[in-house]
Amino acid sequence: MIARARTAKNASAHAEAFSSRGALAVGRQLEDIERKGGDGTLRLTSKRTLHVSSLDKVFFPADGITKGDVMRYYASVASMLLPAINDRPLILKRYPNGIKGSSFFQQNAGEHIPTGVRTASVRTESGAEAERIIGGDRLTLLYTVQIGTIAVHAWQSRIKTARYADTTTIDLDPGDRVPFKAVVALAKLIKVELDDLELSAGVKTSGSSGLHIVLPLPMRTSFEAAARVAEVIAERVVRRNPRLATTERSLSARPRGSIYVDAQQNSAGKSVVAAYSVREKPGATVSAPLEWTELRDTLRLDTFTLKTMPGRLGKVGDLWGTAMSRRNSKRALDRALRDASDGR
Repeated sequence: MIARARTAKNASAHAEAFSSRGALAVGRQLEDIERKGGDGTLRLTSKRTLHVSSLDKVFFPADGITKGDVMRYYASVASMLLPAINDRPLILKRYPNGIKGSSFFQQNAGEHIPTGVRTASVRTESGAEAERIIGGDRLTLLYTVQIGTIAVHAWQSRIKTARYADTTTIDLDPGDRVPFKAVVALAKLIKVELDDLELSAGVKTSGSSGLHIVLPLPMRTSFEAAARVAEVIAERVVRRNPRLATTERSLSARPRGSIYVDAQQNSAGKSVVAAYSVREKPGATVSAPLEWTELRDTLRLDTFTLKTMPGRLGKVGDLWGTAMSRRNSKRALDRALRDASDGR
């Protein structure tokens, strides 16, 4: 435990140093390249460079947000985002012409990867080996934006321990015309269940329409156990609040006005949008980590955007890093699963 704390402290100091010096330098370079036509070479260190192009292309038409703006945002939050996606395979959804243009998913790394971009061979859901882009590196992160990626989606396992789940996620997905304050109310009810089970979790906006509740797991937690504990929490809250919440996957079968408590994205190879990620939504909303005390009726998703998040982070710091450092114990996890099997 002492060694882990020392490592976290050193990582934090390194991140702070980059945030105060490197991020500003990268941001200034990107501004200069965009001002001079949008194409140029970004120098991250004396030996690491990345060719960038079309930085002046508008990615969010209604808001006038350019590709360069997206890249500058990610440079500014890299010290907090990179630890969250470090060593995790990324799944890219590319928007070469912005959110109003066509899009497509990219999972494999591709053939023409610039020098310095992190890749690794991983075993996919089908059991085959594939070369994937791996998170945790500034150059790699900015390269994904260069090829038109807006949101960062990452696996819930890391390449060194790919057989085991690192986190498990519950996605609160409201139906049409369900007010966001109802999602907030449901998240607070889930917090009650977590407390009752003596489990800890972080909460963040999805950046789309709902909230994500993410449990950091003990080392060597199987994907089966990770999925089951998320299902147990979902089942408990739905059983006690059947009008508000549902685990019914079929849209047509869900109760009107209910919120889907989705615990089904926790198998090997599934990805979840990362904390601090921009979403492909008008306003360039962001998946924003929250304090549980921020869950109030007045909470609004559009408060957290590409433009507002850097200022917020300067005030609240890395809420996600703090939440994810509080790993749940194997004892608590086993107790939750045992209680569920006993029908409690």
